[in-house]
Amino acid sequence: MASTLHDVARLAGVSIKTVSNVINDYPHIRPATKAKVEQAIADLGYTPNLTARSLRSGRTGAIALAVPELALSYFAELAAAVIEAAEEAGLVVLVEQTGGDRDRELELLRSPRLQMTDGLIFSALGMGQDDAAHLERPYPLVLLGERIFDAPVDHVTMRNVEAARAATEYLLASGRRRIAVVGAHPGEVIGSAGLRLRGYREALESAGVPYDDSIISETTTWHRANGARGMRDLLDRGVTFDAVFGLNDTLALGAMRVLQEAGIRVPADVAVMGFDGLDEAEYSIPSLTTIDPGQRWIARTAVTTLLERIQRTDAAGEPRLLLADFHVVERESAPSKAMIDA
Repeated sequence: MASTLHDVARLAGVSIKTVSNVINDYPHIRPATKAKVEQAIADLGYTPNLTARSLRSGRTGAIALAVPELALSYFAELAAAVIEAAEEAGLVVLVEQTGGDRDRELELLRSPRLQMTDGLIFSALGMGQDDAAHLERPYPLVLLGERIFDAPVDHVTMRNVEAARAATEYLLASGRRRIAVVGAHPGEVIGSAGLRLRGYREALESAGVPYDDSIISETTTWHRANGARGMRDLLDRGVTFDAVFGLNDTLALGAMRVLQEAGIRVPADVAVMGFDGLDEAEYSIPSLTTIDPGQRWIARTAVTTLLERIQRTDAAGEPRLLLADFHVVERESAPSKAMIDA
């Protein structure tokens, strides 16, 4: 038979209430007493009744994370970082995949499945600015991403414009002047592609380099295949360029493969810059220079912010916009002059 709360209390020589306090991580418990209870739990293999615990506390100890697509490396790494941060806080994470489809995202926000969780970290891709009111939900919610701003919830995101400007300035400082872009979305203003293209254009303007629409390659989703397709499009059109800025790392990696297949040397002929700071970028050949937009900070801040909302007993307070810092990760595909001289 499974061990009970009574069994733990008897073995530890404490009251049932003390065992309950230890399990619920209540403060003001003597370390020696806590250690005895935890040892008794370990010896008996006791597992708390989470359903009963949820009914008493009104909390499940679980949160939900909704991302567009785990096949995209950025979201896979983001999910791993969220799970790690949540585990450290004693939470489990239920992961939902929306496909970046607006209807599925709206359906998820209304889904009864969320009743099994204490709150949601939501990376929207299909929804847009006009959908901001749909985020006003009866449960704690933290928004990620760049599709919606000025929403009635906490928002944790990256500095897309500033980071893309820094990426472009880095390439300009290394002597590159014809910087192609792979991954633009036609007509997009709010969204990762639109914001990063704005940063690119700001850097060119500041440096007095004319913007040239002919070296901007548009794609749909940001997969490696589309990065490769975008680079083939540029090469087939015969436009000249001495650098490529992939608006995410997977696009940059796909583009770099096509350059190498065409006999174009990276970085001697064309430098390549990515964006996202993915783990795999460090192990490409050549390794990919990229922007680390603060993904791990975003994941941890999203978890701690959601937990603060879950634990609050007073009024919810004003929603907050929390922005991650970024930095250039210099590698072989786009070395600076200092790196070359060294």
